[in-house]
Amino acid sequence: MPAYTITVNQKRHTVDVDEDTPLLWVLRDTLGLTGTKYGCGVGECGSCSVFVNGSLVRSCLVQIGAAAGAVIQTIEGLSPDRSHPVQQAWVAEQVPQCGWCQSGHILGAVDLLKTHAQPTDADIDAAMSSFLCRCGTHQRIRRAIHRAAGAVGSAGEVHHG
Repeated sequence: MPAYTITVNQKRHTVDVDEDTPLLWVLRDTLGLTGTKYGCGVGECGSCSVFVNGSLVRSCLVQIGAAAGAVIQTIEGLSPDRSHPVQQAWVAEQVPQCGWCQSGHILGAVDLLKTHAQPTDADIDAAMSSFLCRCGTHQRIRRAIHRAAGAVGSAGEVHHG
């Protein structure tokens, strides 16, 4: 079995898995990063979303062979103490119910705010429409993204104070 090296949340890992193993299972089962969730296994729900080389991807669709050498950020790597503005907004707006889809939604919101510092409802709806939430917290998700937008600048930097 070949070994693959990836950098996850700023830590380098070498994993010995089959090349066609989905990145999702490497993150969860091999590295123990269980914040990334399995939802559907076919890239439709967004629960498994992570950043790979800065791009938001569905980790259930990325094989480790294709991710070799990549820089990956999971929900665990967003902030060490849950202080990221999107995470804070999620708490303030009481977004999660079951919470299963939330790590994907949060990273989706972070991705949106990289390019839309002050998104409209239409921007949010378009960006978040590919993420499923069975609990129906879509209105709270929208409010949380608007709240977070007030704390994140146009270049993605966090504004304190």
